[in-house]
Amino acid sequence: MKKFIIVLVVFTVLSCKTTSKSSENKDYLKQSTKGKTADFVLAFGSCNKPDQTNLLWDDIAGLNPDVWLWGGDIIYADTENMDKMEADYNLQKKQKGYANLLKETKVLGTWDDHDFGANDAGIEYPKKEKSQELLLNFLGVDKNSPRRKREGVYHSEVIETAKGSVKIILLDTRYFRTSINKESVKGVQDNRTILGEQQWAWLESELVNSSAKFNIILSSVQVIAEKHPYEKWANFPLERKKLLDVIVSSKANNVILLSGDRHISEFSKEVSGLSYPLIDFTSSGMTHASENFTKEYNPARVGSVVSTKSFGVLKINFDKKEVVMEMRGDDMLQQKIVQIYPL
Repeated sequence: MKKFIIVLVVFTVLSCKTTSKSSENKDYLKQSTKGKTADFVLAFGSCNKPDQTNLLWDDIAGLNPDVWLWGGDIIYADTENMDKMEADYNLQKKQKGYANLLKETKVLGTWDDHDFGANDAGIEYPKKEKSQELLLNFLGVDKNSPRRKREGVYHSEVIETAKGSVKIILLDTRYFRTSINKESVKGVQDNRTILGEQQWAWLESELVNSSAKFNIILSSVQVIAEKHPYEKWANFPLERKKLLDVIVSSKANNVILLSGDRHISEFSKEVSGLSYPLIDFTSSGMTHASENFTKEYNPARVGSVVSTKSFGVLKINFDKKEVVMEMRGDDMLQQKIVQIYPL
């Protein structure tokens, strides 16, 4: 059954807490979800400046999310000075609301260009190894984790609930990405990449071998929206096509795309051979947004653009086979859609 409902009403639900399993932590418990409206709650966001007022952490904590995902641009370091980058991360850790969230909620994340190290940067950024170390430090990744020994910050975890499992797949769209300029975008595409050979093989395996009931893929930049002039997967059309093809051919259950970067929030829909519409939920930004936004052509858009400070929420109900996707701001729900999946 395929169904979309655009609703502009305010409501709040609480989730039960769950635990996760990954290659680093295989011990987990299935918690009871009796009496809960949502079996699993995920919150995410991007484009955050730690030296500006962080308004949203109390709103995020109030939803009692099972996991918080950083979608990139956690800080705006834009530097090759690693002391400055580390100081920016430490400043974010000291944000009272974020520090409180860390005590109660699992935190995962990836980076985008400004926390990677330079605006629109890719493989050419010279300090990417050290930058990776600092991001993993910020995320609290164990010093003995295999993630400390490989190139790139891509990662996946399976989170179990009493009703079913959710797989979170974090992409790294920076470490291996071919350098980009106007000439290369307009030129031959065959040798250009976003993920790089090793990460592509990993992603295909993660999807093909997934038994999770929902598979959530986080990309720092938009996947579905094609028409705007900013960074996006559509600047690498063969890579974009490959990603959509892999999602379809893998037969992974109920894939949802999350993205950030744009300083606006929107839902984009792709019909691409799946038994349900593929949604790219863009949530951006947390401390600053394109408040003067007027319009931007996106034929894939569902609903309207939100151009004020916001974060995103997914509320999964396994019995209803339903995901409620919400854009939330300071003390308010701004927009939501409800999608029914063929579980």
